[in-house]
Amino acid sequence: MTMHLVGPYMTTTNYKKRKKKQLTQAQEDKLRLDWRQHNKRMRKINCHSAQFEKFEDYLAYTRGEYKPQYKQESKTYVPENSYQRETPNYPSLSNSMCGMAPRKESQQYTGDYIIGIATTHKSNLMPITSKKQAVEASQMRRN
Repeated sequence: MTMHLVGPYMTTTNYKKRKKKQLTQAQEDKLRLDWRQHNKRMRKINCHSAQFEKFEDYLAYTRGEYKPQYKQESKTYVPENSYQRETPNYPSLSNSMCGMAPRKESQQYTGDYIIGIATTHKSNLMPITSKKQAVEASQMRRN
């Protein structure tokens, strides 16, 4: 049976509402102690707005049911006087000017520096500029 033939009754989403478990006295005492420690820690790190005034709020927070109540409403900022920086206008050069540079002369080899080209191992081409290099290249081929 393929999934496109299955009706809407077949779902992986669970719609059952679970009952909340009742807290024992020991659990409630431990949560009250944790609540005081939480408030103390928030005061210590200067997060006073993260403290809980009521134990019921902290209990809802630990159970994942807490929705924070915002005390202040945000206002849109309206400046009293608008300030605009004065920027001077610098006119650009005229567009009729040509920005071309003279052409660079191409480099050409005159023929008096390199004596020859040697082929060393693995077909490596190496320019030879002196007799000493030629001797070294010829001895490099032999192992």
